[in-house]
Amino acid sequence: MSRNFAEKLLTVPPPIEVAGRRIKRYHVTADPAGIAPDVQEAAYAMLPKLLPEADGTPPVTFVVLHRGGDDGAYLNAYSWVWDNVLHFKGASAGQPVLGCPDRDPTHFIAPDLPWIGCVWELPPILHERDAWVRHILAPDVPDLDAYMADCLPEGTTGDRS
Repeated sequence: MSRNFAEKLLTVPPPIEVAGRRIKRYHVTADPAGIAPDVQEAAYAMLPKLLPEADGTPPVTFVVLHRGGDDGAYLNAYSWVWDNVLHFKGASAGQPVLGCPDRDPTHFIAPDLPWIGCVWELPPILHERDAWVRHILAPDVPDLDAYMADCLPEGTTGDRS
């Protein structure tokens, strides 16, 4: 097991809407050029399969699209449900150890694993938890637009500013 840890780059593309849900997006990669458009397109085409049914909670999800250092690509969808619960479903591509049929980073599948994210994918969860409390749960009147605008700053996955 390698012990050469380095933080990765974190970018925050604009939100999108998918299947009636507002989606905040985080991209993680070591490549300064970002995540290739074909990988992004394939990942976001998979996204509707990762979203839960509406349950009366504001229909909001945040995703982490992570391009690994090898052939792997990962899409983690974290959706708010039941008012204050985070629903998770993920997809992977190009990573045979996760059951992917090949090394194609655009061929996403949804493995049935209990994993919620790796060390580079976890920083947005803490930020999004605090933003949900700050803008949705704590105020007398929830402010969904303020929540959507409140994103972890771009930089590296280790930045906490």
